[in-house]
Amino acid sequence: MFNLVYAMGTGGGGGTGGSGGLGAFLPLIIIFAIFYFLLIRPQQKKSKQHKQLLTDLKKGDKIVSSGGLHGVITGLGDDVLTVEISPKVRVKITRGSIAGVIGKSQTAS
Repeated sequence: MFNLVYAMGTGGGGGTGGSGGLGAFLPLIIIFAIFYFLLIRPQQKKSKQHKQLLTDLKKGDKIVSSGGLHGVITGLGDDVLTVEISPKVRVKITRGSIAGVIGKSQTAS
């Protein structure tokens, strides 16, 4: 029974006092670095590419909207695009809802 008490110790001796401020935060710093390189940075890169895609849109580009609507751009505005989804059927789509470009226009710029 006394062996258990001695094994637990009093915690008052030795050099196990405060180990410093950086040692306590080192695991948090490592976790933040992992999150930055695996989650935050790729998301920022993807967002930047999408903004560039939206600014590079022009007439004749074949696009797909985030709702799955496929069509060809026939008119451009600041925030609204006119898209032809079928012969003589045109709809207006907000520029931000464009998910991607399927094919570029054939006209030389």
